[in-house]
Amino acid sequence: MQRKGMANLPIHGGHAPRWLWNRMVKLSKAISEVILEEYGQKEFLERISNPYWFQSFSCVIGFDWHSSGTTTTTCGALRAALNEEDHGIVVLGGKGKNSLKTPKQLENKGEYFNFKDKQIDDLIKSSRLTAKIDNSCIQDTYTLYQHNFFLTEKGSWAVVQQGMNLDEKYARRYHWMSDEFDKFLEDPHTAISCDKKENETLNMASKESSQVQKISLDLINDNPDHLRKYFRNKDPNQTSLMDFMKDSDKDFSGFNLQESLTLPSHHPIYKMDMNDREFEVLKNAYELQVEKYEDLIMLKGIGPKKIRALALISDIIYGEKASWRDPVKYSFAHGGKDGFPYPVDRETYDHSIETMKDALYQAKLDDDERLSAVKRLNKYMN
Repeated sequence: MQRKGMANLPIHGGHAPRWLWNRMVKLSKAISEVILEEYGQKEFLERISNPYWFQSFSCVIGFDWHSSGTTTTTCGALRAALNEEDHGIVVLGGKGKNSLKTPKQLENKGEYFNFKDKQIDDLIKSSRLTAKIDNSCIQDTYTLYQHNFFLTEKGSWAVVQQGMNLDEKYARRYHWMSDEFDKFLEDPHTAISCDKKENETLNMASKESSQVQKISLDLINDNPDHLRKYFRNKDPNQTSLMDFMKDSDKDFSGFNLQESLTLPSHHPIYKMDMNDREFEVLKNAYELQVEKYEDLIMLKGIGPKKIRALALISDIIYGEKASWRDPVKYSFAHGGKDGFPYPVDRETYDHSIETMKDALYQAKLDDDERLSAVKRLNKYMN
């Protein structure tokens, strides 16, 4: 199992007009059929799970080059274009409530492809885990709102999902692909692209967090009752040293007021205090005595807040820190036109374009449609 990449995109409203949508479906089908026929299903998944190729594909079929809608519309076009009978591949899930239909759809398509029950269960778990990790284990301020699951008749899969940060008006796209790896929680990235790196991102899917994963599991399985003191709500009337010093401009006994500390009545897990109802979720997890961290995070009610709280307690009690580095890496396929971060590698750039052109020339399209798509590609070469 490997996670292929990530992309950040501005949030744009609106919908693709019907005339454009119909052409996008037709063109995406034509290109996909060439790739499937010439290179096979695995290669098609490789390309879908590559954030650069996916972005180029979105541009070629005619959608806004940098909009958050590239994910929704491109996956929607592929969902309409591909089917199990003709292509041996389907696109499940979707945006909003449609994403919640993925497990049932996987069950239905798994039966159609004659998968064994164990294989279907593993596919459903993979779908849920990819969503859980990007939404809860990697706390980068983006909340998932769509999940697209690409499934082949051979059982291979890819996931393209997207999260939204309403405050910054940006979306972040996450790409996954099945492979020989089955480690969802050990840095499953091979490439990540975006323009913005968050200052503090809890990454419980990092190898650096492996000890914290174990401690979190132990904290639950040892009975979380002893953790209650860390989750008590802080008294809003608690007086701190700052209350006495806030109106003073002077240092007191050589103490710099800018470095003064607030001393609460208990060790706080900032923004993580839980009420009794929320704490019951941890008690329920204790009753189950789960053996793996991935099983713990999959339990109902174990969301970002509790995952973060357990990670912080691990630091307070055991001095074991989780990774707080945003897994996003500055990674560019071809360099930038202004020479940043490095000059464009024209040979690599042109090869990428020629690959897409080959697919277009072989596609079963009208000459006008093919010419329009090639012109859009040519813009990247000028």
